[in-house]
Amino acid sequence: MPTSNSELKNQDLVTRCRWAGTDELYIKYHDQEWGKEVHDDHTFFEFMILESAQAGLSWITILRRREAYRKAFANFDVQKVAAFTADDVERLLQDEGIIRNRLKIQTSISNAKLFIDIQKEFGSFDKYLYSFMPGGKAIMNNSNATPATSPESDAIAKDMKKRGFKFFGTTICYAFMQATGMVNDHIPTCSFK
Repeated sequence: MPTSNSELKNQDLVTRCRWAGTDELYIKYHDQEWGKEVHDDHTFFEFMILESAQAGLSWITILRRREAYRKAFANFDVQKVAAFTADDVERLLQDEGIIRNRLKIQTSISNAKLFIDIQKEFGSFDKYLYSFMPGGKAIMNNSNATPATSPESDAIAKDMKKRGFKFFGTTICYAFMQATGMVNDHIPTCSFK
């Protein structure tokens, strides 16, 4: 919260992408994470779980439950999640802090195993993802358009589906790419581009 007239004036000069709205959690996510390039497999796995859970729901619903997901899914430790058992599935189905959908929970566990397979094959999930990117680099979108898919998200989702991943079609993949900065879709006038 601005505390002085100069801070208030500076705050008034901030421009954000329209979707950030006025919800403080959404604004923080927009300002600090969305479109910011990461190359950390732990972060990639976190967003894989969160984006898959979001299927059919609003992103703010998942953001509000993010800490509960962190706790429920072993701080997004891919090795621990891959080792979850049927008892863990039942435990998670009782957790009111997350989306209690059996298929999404089971998919998070099976996707964790596939994530590890990719790490073994490519050296990291990061190397795998960026093998689909033009020149192995993130995409800076300088238009005012924010697409829902891209040729890269199509290719990644198709390959991941072939490998057995679920709840990770091209639209979810593209949202994942935005969340992890593989593509920067902030509008050109956004202060956080």
